[in-house]
Amino acid sequence: MSRDRYVDFLRAWAIVLVVLGHWLITALVREPGGQITAPELLATVPWTQWLTLAFQIMPLFFLAGGHAAGGSWSRARAAGGTAAGWLGRRALRLLIPVGFYSGSVLLAVGVCATAGVDRNTLALVGWAMGMQFWFLPVYLLLSALTPALHTAHRRWGLRVPLAMGAVALAADALVVTVRTPYVGLLDYVLVWGVAYQLGFCWREGLLTGRRLVPLVMAAGGGAAFAVLVALGPFPVSLILVTGQNPSNTDPPSAAMLAWVVAQSGLCLLAAPPLRRLLDRDRVWRVVRPVGSASMTLYLWHMLPVLVVAAAFYLTGLAPEPTVGSAAWWGLRVPWLLVLGVVLAGVVSALGPLERGLALLYERTRPDAGLRRAWPLWLGLAMSVAALTRFAVRGFAPDGRLPVLPTIGLALGTALVMLTRRTAARRHEQPEADRAPDRV
Repeated sequence: MSRDRYVDFLRAWAIVLVVLGHWLITALVREPGGQITAPELLATVPWTQWLTLAFQIMPLFFLAGGHAAGGSWSRARAAGGTAAGWLGRRALRLLIPVGFYSGSVLLAVGVCATAGVDRNTLALVGWAMGMQFWFLPVYLLLSALTPALHTAHRRWGLRVPLAMGAVALAADALVVTVRTPYVGLLDYVLVWGVAYQLGFCWREGLLTGRRLVPLVMAAGGGAAFAVLVALGPFPVSLILVTGQNPSNTDPPSAAMLAWVVAQSGLCLLAAPPLRRLLDRDRVWRVVRPVGSASMTLYLWHMLPVLVVAAAFYLTGLAPEPTVGSAAWWGLRVPWLLVLGVVLAGVVSALGPLERGLALLYERTRPDAGLRRAWPLWLGLAMSVAALTRFAVRGFAPDGRLPVLPTIGLALGTALVMLTRRTAARRHEQPEADRAPDRV
């Protein structure tokens, strides 16, 4: 089965908006003492919270992820693959580049901490380099649940995301009204899981058989979001703003759920004309490289901010009009252009290394028919815990190296890679006892 170009386009489009969104809202200020601070634009200039309606596109990541995972798991199952083998491959494909990125950042943090770099500066840098990590543990958890979620999808179809959405609304009601602790954590899986599950439904044609369905999703989700913001307790910002309570993202709220539905509907409505456009080779030649480099762009896109901060802000060369002023907005254009040039250089420099990581994956990926998988499940649990810690506190909380999360991610990734040995033992069994190893 050929790849769906539109799904690849959604990933590329989403990553471009993530990068541009993070760069756009990043404000740097050089204090009189020479320290660099980063005022929170969404809090400093409140009207900019409306911009998050254009830049909050994580529903597209999960929608496209569910579409791709549904097809991948179906093919693996048909070929005799196991849930452990399928999950091991998908998890390792993510963990190897994430592990390299995290190791590089943590090494830099350790060196800087030893050299006596200011702790507040180090904490800010560590937070900036880990701000995007919240997505990774959620996606790994949904990947681990994919076999069960897809089984439910095959049996109940659209009723599954409807049920997940209903439970998410109930959990959010408890969070907003009685401040029930930890209940909100469920919504990370439930709200983003709705988008992921809708990806299954989209792939099977349950959302596109009638044009009315995506139209109702877009209009209904948009109307629900407007009502929840105008009459309910939720802010308009779809990105976390310090001091806002409740937030639409920490945990994902009822308003975010409405946005997931609305954005998914708009995505489905736009599919036919965009598919025709993507059939043109000239267009596809532009989209394809961005999609291929999506993980690299996602992980490394804040490094150019640090490079520019060191080159222009620490040296006092950068003009610094008042954040949010007309002059400040005018300087956003060269700011974005310079960051884009630096990021292009980073991606180019990482090219050989990325090929080496791809080779490492091929040499260590688990067997598709893997059954005895305790190292995989333990490693996955440790990796999710470590990535969650990095997402919440950054790579340098309080300006120090986070030892336990560092060890957890290293051991977790190693355990997932060790499942290769478990799979290798199975090759010693008679051919009749082995599951096919194709995906």
